[in-house]
Amino acid sequence: MGASDRLRREPECLTDRKMSVERTAEEPKAESKDSGRQLDLLEEIGGPQGVADSSIPAIVFVAVYALGGNRISLAGICAIGAGLTIAALRLAKGESLRFALAGFIGVAVAAFIADRTGRAEDFFLPGLLLNAVYGSVFLISILIRRPLLGVILGPALGGEGMSWRKNPQQLRVYSRASWVWVGVFATRLAVQLPFYLAGSLVALGIARTAMGLPIFALSIWLSYVILKRGGIEVPEVFGSARGRVRRP
Repeated sequence: MGASDRLRREPECLTDRKMSVERTAEEPKAESKDSGRQLDLLEEIGGPQGVADSSIPAIVFVAVYALGGNRISLAGICAIGAGLTIAALRLAKGESLRFALAGFIGVAVAAFIADRTGRAEDFFLPGLLLNAVYGSVFLISILIRRPLLGVILGPALGGEGMSWRKNPQQLRVYSRASWVWVGVFATRLAVQLPFYLAGSLVALGIARTAMGLPIFALSIWLSYVILKRGGIEVPEVFGSARGRVRRP
């Protein structure tokens, strides 16, 4: 090969190397973008902090009602105050306005209903109705072969849109994981509804608190295990159990 040929090829080699380096540099950025989207998934349902915060106004309502002479109006005002304080703290920490306002509005509606009906246990009525709605939505989504957990997580866990539905294995896995949430909402209703119907306010408040964050955390972990064992790559955000789960 002559000197002139080598001179012509050298710029081409340099150009190829430059393009290869640029592609390599871009890949981590794209990966990082996906990871960021995955890590935001838990926040789409309020996150553990949101579940914990939602229990505080209920505790305040029950405590003030029991200790303040069974005055529903006073208990409602204190619960709303607690909800407003939580919303303000979440906003001060730069958290989503959507969740802060949703939590406060939920407490205000619950307090209004209890005050209007004159039944303290009606403070928990909106929560019971929401559990029934959520459970029904998850159940229907499974029956029509569009499991809600897949609709929420599928696009961010390696799929494009609803393409995961074309994979029978992934469809089964997402359906199993969605059954976990059907069980969660059904269990909450099975435990709390009898207390509501019996007018047992303190027992209802205790059940609501006990079945808040603990059940939520367990459901997240079970969903993680099912998805992971089903061959679906799940981000770290689904729990510290990641390192303990082994595929069969």
